[in-house]
Amino acid sequence: MGGDTDLDIAEGLAAGDVDALARLYDRYGALAFSVALRIVGDPGRAEDVVQDAFLKLWHGASRFDAHRGSLRTWVITSVRNRSIDYLRGRNAHERQEREIPLETEAEGFGADPWLEVAQSIQRDVIQEALASLPPEQRQAVELAYFGGYSHREIAEMIRVPLSTVKGRMRLALEKLHSYLQGRGFLDDG
Repeated sequence: MGGDTDLDIAEGLAAGDVDALARLYDRYGALAFSVALRIVGDPGRAEDVVQDAFLKLWHGASRFDAHRGSLRTWVITSVRNRSIDYLRGRNAHERQEREIPLETEAEGFGADPWLEVAQSIQRDVIQEALASLPPEQRQAVELAYFGGYSHREIAEMIRVPLSTVKGRMRLALEKLHSYLQGRGFLDDG
């Protein structure tokens, strides 16, 4: 039932076709998981994020606009945003307090709260650095590093010459480097 193109899947989702959701997951589930895992750093939480993101995509399928971006980008953006929400603690209602036995040693995610805080601060600074970029440069960086697209694919996607994409990436990376260096996150060397 339904076609195999992204547009067919998007139309199926908007029409409430459960098979379209399955096809969407088959096509982009692994990519979505890798994006979530990179951001949240824990496979179990990444699975939760992906499930939440796909559920949100399912309920908001009518808002997908192929003229604003690809289905792949829509999925990745949703997973990225949901991952960030998760890290910011918007899932407080999901946490349950439990008594921890005294002999318990912390391991895995959350074992080193100072490391967690440092990583959170770094994430915030990187997000600020990205937000400081002009929109065209930020788009190129996000598509390359969060979307996994090559420079050539980005050029085709946003309909600009390859040299323009490379120039935007170079300028963006220089600005990000300066921004992060100015805040002490990179060595001067």
